[in-house]
Amino acid sequence: MQFKSVVGQQALKKNLILGVKSGRISHAQLLCGSEGQGTLALAVAYAQYLNCENPGDDDSCGVCNACNKYQKLIHPDLHFTYPTIGANVLSANFMEEWRAAFLESPYFNSSQWLQRIGTENKQGNITAAETHEIIRKLSLKMFEGPYKVLIMWLPEFLGKEGNVLLKLIEEPTDNTILLLVTEDRDKILSTIQSRTQIVQLSRLSEEEVYNGLQLIYSLPSEQAATIAKISDGNFNAAIALIDEVENNFHEIFREWMLACVKSQMKDVLSKIEEMNTLGRVQLKNLLCYGLYVMRACILYNNGVYKQIIANTSDEPFISKFGQLINQKNIYPFAQEFSDAIYHIERNANPKITLLNLSLQVEKLFKVKV
Repeated sequence: MQFKSVVGQQALKKNLILGVKSGRISHAQLLCGSEGQGTLALAVAYAQYLNCENPGDDDSCGVCNACNKYQKLIHPDLHFTYPTIGANVLSANFMEEWRAAFLESPYFNSSQWLQRIGTENKQGNITAAETHEIIRKLSLKMFEGPYKVLIMWLPEFLGKEGNVLLKLIEEPTDNTILLLVTEDRDKILSTIQSRTQIVQLSRLSEEEVYNGLQLIYSLPSEQAATIAKISDGNFNAAIALIDEVENNFHEIFREWMLACVKSQMKDVLSKIEEMNTLGRVQLKNLLCYGLYVMRACILYNNGVYKQIIANTSDEPFISKFGQLINQKNIYPFAQEFSDAIYHIERNANPKITLLNLSLQVEKLFKVKV
């Protein structure tokens, strides 16, 4: 994967390349970013640049033997560790699925990964056996490239097993680079954090998501703009919305909220039945659309809607719905919708989740400034 295929993060890309050119390469780096910001994609692009036979000023060449192998994730000096299920399971057991998932899109999250390997209802982990396998693999000599690279995706799944790797992180073998890719830095052992160089990714702007959708997926301008607004800086969410944006989220959401405002329980239950037929992914995207609407309402109420979101077909609805959103209820609204998304992702009963959300929303509409 090349840097040019990583959405946004331009300043960080330049800094990483500058570090390579100047010989200032930290042997252990912790890439931190929220879901959809591209931590894994950036780590692979960086590793490819490190081992590229003819690196350019702003990217790997993309055509040399090393780049060709990196782009298929088959380079012998590139190693991956990621969450699996079971007491002694190794990441290598799922390498075929891992390559397929990454090559499809490197922006997937842990729930999508566990679902792919058929264990979405169980808690993933990076096992003790995997940590010993890491030490074994990185003790071997290099096959081809100037660097051996281990990319550990989601080290927050290590738990206490991470202590086994402390010596390796602090004193790795020659020409070994450890790239730890996290979406929740607070869950990583402090002893690991203190031994790594922190690399912080930035939140993707609406423009960066828009450009990424057009570059990678060749979306029409209007469709890309709509998805960029709803995804709120999460490129993984943007990808999920590609096939869903044609669904009438606007109409469903409007009728649902209208029933809640009027406390018409019969209509609320009817909308819940309708939403329950969407499926989990579509339902999550509908709730994400709800978060977008809440954000847009606050921007509209503060007179900056057009400057930040631009004039869209949603504006007439936003102008009316915004009359029900204020400084006192916006944060509870956002929290309730975020909680519902969390529960839907973890396979909670959709009807119960939506009914609870509807009851909470009905109360929040009555909160006045």
